[in-house]
Amino acid sequence: MQYLEFLRRVHALHQPANYLEIGVRFGHSLALAQCRAVGIDPAYMVEAELSGEVHLKRTTSDEYFTRPDCLDVTDGQPFDLAFIDGMHLFEFGLRDFINTEEHANPWSVVIFDDVLPRNVPEAARERHTGAWTGDIFPVIEVLRRYRPELVTVLVDTAPTGLMFVLGLDPGNTTLRDNYDEIIRDFRRPDPQVVPQQLLDRTGVQTPTRVLDAGFWKTLREQRDRPDLPDFHRRLREQLAADLGTAYGPVS
Repeated sequence: MQYLEFLRRVHALHQPANYLEIGVRFGHSLALAQCRAVGIDPAYMVEAELSGEVHLKRTTSDEYFTRPDCLDVTDGQPFDLAFIDGMHLFEFGLRDFINTEEHANPWSVVIFDDVLPRNVPEAARERHTGAWTGDIFPVIEVLRRYRPELVTVLVDTAPTGLMFVLGLDPGNTTLRDNYDEIIRDFRRPDPQVVPQQLLDRTGVQTPTRVLDAGFWKTLREQRDRPDLPDFHRRLREQLAADLGTAYGPVS
């Protein structure tokens, strides 16, 4: 399944009230939003027809999140769904997640693009191929090592895969507190060492299986009743029932 079709179905399932997109480019994924949406890109060239209440920000994501009023356009409400597809470099993707989680709800869904490069050249920091994921993939291992309470689900969409991050904690500062250490340990010069499991997409979930899973109901229930107890435990139990205990390969 192509990633845009998959994302279209995610919007229909999750029905976000507020959507964030980092990396707009031509606007094809932003056009899927039928709600209040914020698109951040310093050089967007939108050619798709946008619908709903869309706020385009011609700036970098780093700059946007330094603004004290970055949630003014959502009336102060966090984002229910976010798609991270900005600068295809590890440190940018990591910072985008840190900033996005701080402006999300526990039941929100964050989706990374380009986490499953098809070959080593495609994963290079210095682009020298047509299709290019960059070195976003180490974010997978960073989240599993530093934030094991989060749920990461790898999805086998075309062309270069997606990663869901669920069970968010907007108050958690672990990644920000350890940012320099993480960059030192995980940012590597080319050629990148891409785990064979990722290249083979071993254990990665099919799009249909993710779309048909029961965890969407768990997320909706928590959004409708934020006082429901044990959300993270219930989410993990549901995901284990939906997808098994392994949600994707560990690098």
